[in-house]
Amino acid sequence: MIELSPRGPEADHLRVREFYLGRQPILDRNQSLFAYELLFRNAPVGPARISNELTATAAVIAHASQLGMERTVGDALGFVNVDADVLMTDIFSFLPRERLVLEVSEQTPVTPALISRMAELHAQGFRFALDDVQGTAPGLHRLLPLVDYVKLDVQKVDLSSLMKLAPRFRESRKTLIAEKVESREEFKNCLDLGFDYFQGYYFAKPVIMSGKKLSPSQLAVMELMTLVTSEADNMEVERAIKRDVSLALNLLRLVNTPAVGLRHRVDSLSQAVMILGRRQLQRWLQIMLYAEPSKRGHSMTPLLMLATTRGRLLELLAGKLRPAHRQSSEIAFTVGIMSLMDTLFGLPMADILAQIPVSAEVTRALLEREGFFGDLLKLAECIERIEDLDHLILPTLRELAVSTDDLLELEMAAFEWSDNVVRYAL
Repeated sequence: MIELSPRGPEADHLRVREFYLGRQPILDRNQSLFAYELLFRNAPVGPARISNELTATAAVIAHASQLGMERTVGDALGFVNVDADVLMTDIFSFLPRERLVLEVSEQTPVTPALISRMAELHAQGFRFALDDVQGTAPGLHRLLPLVDYVKLDVQKVDLSSLMKLAPRFRESRKTLIAEKVESREEFKNCLDLGFDYFQGYYFAKPVIMSGKKLSPSQLAVMELMTLVTSEADNMEVERAIKRDVSLALNLLRLVNTPAVGLRHRVDSLSQAVMILGRRQLQRWLQIMLYAEPSKRGHSMTPLLMLATTRGRLLELLAGKLRPAHRQSSEIAFTVGIMSLMDTLFGLPMADILAQIPVSAEVTRALLEREGFFGDLLKLAECIERIEDLDHLILPTLRELAVSTDDLLELEMAAFEWSDNVVRYAL
């Protein structure tokens, strides 16, 4: 057995700054969060000491564990890719087996040693997912008894093949995960085929609907946001909130979340308006736009999670890069959370910006991904789609003068904050 401890001679190989960490949601059939896949890419900064799958995977696992799985995945499961070399290490001894699923590629050579090690870890309570499945690999039948989840990439496996493979794995009582789901049509096809879980950004793609109008509750929040950003006094703002009972109750619940950081409970709207201030009130109204559809039975939870994570990450990045300009952090949060409103409303972004008064630099960031805030937004989008856009991360980091270890720490903080918000918002 190869020993690989996060403290010891290998510690230099596990430095945070040597990789990027991405987190991609895995949703259930109702589009509620089930798990995250933790994705990493080697960052070519300084001496490239992470040179193989073993040390790269070890780095992700070690740091996810040291920083706390709660910060990384919240209450969800974490899926992590492992290869045969990683499986043969002792790195799993300090990991929370109840929170982790180990992904093994179907292309991994099936040897007696691999089967023996997987059986040993399985007996210890670890769960396995079989990844990159196309159903043709030799030795597949030997891996299946040890596997709980089977992942099929819908970009690699065509629909006719999926129609043959899905029933076969369901007969073997395997839980099916469709990955790289990029459109609503792909999601529906996999839903019809009996897939249990779905990974991909189909839920974040705007479906523009001609002539669509905002719902009454969304209009109420939008009108209140306009009032908050105007010169209206607190009494007028408070009266506007009170006109919509559900809006008032939801706002009070949101401002009492741990993410706000208030020491004492806020029990009245006048307190909320006074304590929060206009900028903070605007922030929670923006969040409520995403939370509101979920309360009416529509599955907007993943969009709420993605928007709050983006907003918080951009805010923290702006605070790091422009510490003397607090307004930059507030603008960055607005850019992050507004960047998904075209998906939320089913309207072109330009139409939304015509209804919400924003500055020229916010408009440039949202429509053209240009300027300081546009660069921050591009970075967040690259991290979310790290599998396809990792080559764009380093140039953006260099342009912004952000180190990869700073980025990881800010990401963790954004993950944790977003998970807190979503938990209390719904």
